[in-house]
Amino acid sequence: MRRTALTRRQALAGFGSLAAASPLMSDQPPKLLGEPPGRIAPRADLVNVLEFENMAERKLAPAVYAAIAGSDRSFFERITFRPRMMVPTTHLDLSLQLFGDKMFAPVMAGPLAKLQTYHPDGEAGMARAASAAKAWMVVSSEASLPLEKIAAESSTILWYQVFLEGDLSAVRAKMNQAVKSGCRAICITTGASFRNAEASSGPAKFAAISRPAANWDLIDQMRKGINVPVLIKGVMTPEEAEAAVKRGIQGIVVSNYGGLLTPGMASSMEMLPSIAEAVAGKVPLLIDGSFRRGSDIFKALAYGATAVMIGRPLAWGLAAYGPEGAQQVLEMLQTEVARDMAHTGKPTLRDIDRTVVKLHES
Repeated sequence: MRRTALTRRQALAGFGSLAAASPLMSDQPPKLLGEPPGRIAPRADLVNVLEFENMAERKLAPAVYAAIAGSDRSFFERITFRPRMMVPTTHLDLSLQLFGDKMFAPVMAGPLAKLQTYHPDGEAGMARAASAAKAWMVVSSEASLPLEKIAAESSTILWYQVFLEGDLSAVRAKMNQAVKSGCRAICITTGASFRNAEASSGPAKFAAISRPAANWDLIDQMRKGINVPVLIKGVMTPEEAEAAVKRGIQGIVVSNYGGLLTPGMASSMEMLPSIAEAVAGKVPLLIDGSFRRGSDIFKALAYGATAVMIGRPLAWGLAAYGPEGAQQVLEMLQTEVARDMAHTGKPTLRDIDRTVVKLHES
């Protein structure tokens, strides 16, 4: 009798979803044995998001890969779950309402600059991936492609991300064009463009690092007349979060933009609990930074996040397998969040709170 071939994903799934969530499993992607250097494994064989980084590293030139390598997972690893099994979870609901729109799951494609660096389809391919996965996407103002082309490839909700720039009129023109193109929210990032800074040297490097000092008067000027929600991305203290709420900012993104390049900087996840307490549900609270598993996203939801923006893993998926790879990354994370909700007896996002997690001392 001929045996049916199983993919590695199917074989591992046979061990059960509890094993997949075990804290004893390493976060390091396993080495794929018997493969010559540079070979890309079949996409169907990948069983977690971390393996996509391994494939992207094989696909990209070292200097290109370096821009999307790395993570700070130390805080995630200090958090464990408290399972609860005797709760019906056959009808899980990962959806939420955000700014009047229904989000399929609390997982967004975050802003990524110059995606054609990693794949010819660039942001257009990412828009198709997000649309196929029913995920929203934040388009970077430093995209490789015009916003109109990206929007034309999208059937999902798009947001737009801008930086504080010296030429305020130019930034406002980008924001107005984004709204005209159908973007449903604007994220103003307070931080330096480290990608540009790393590519420069000498005086040019310091010029790239320098941006206008973030202050509320400047942000008020930027968002004046913008008729979609405006979020501040780069909040890392409860004080900044409280100030944002008082100034009428409609949403906050906890993010240590460029943190992997600055030794000693706290991770976004480390600051989330205190910021969530300060915001107290007054505005949506999003977060990004080193999210690699659905369990990471679940932990953020437990500590008060509304949704999570995914960055580098989507670049890995796009680089290694094109839009289908990025789509698979999003769908893996969505599925893993659902798994963790079931294991902790939380059938809806509203049910998730801090009682399901435990923070251990480092």
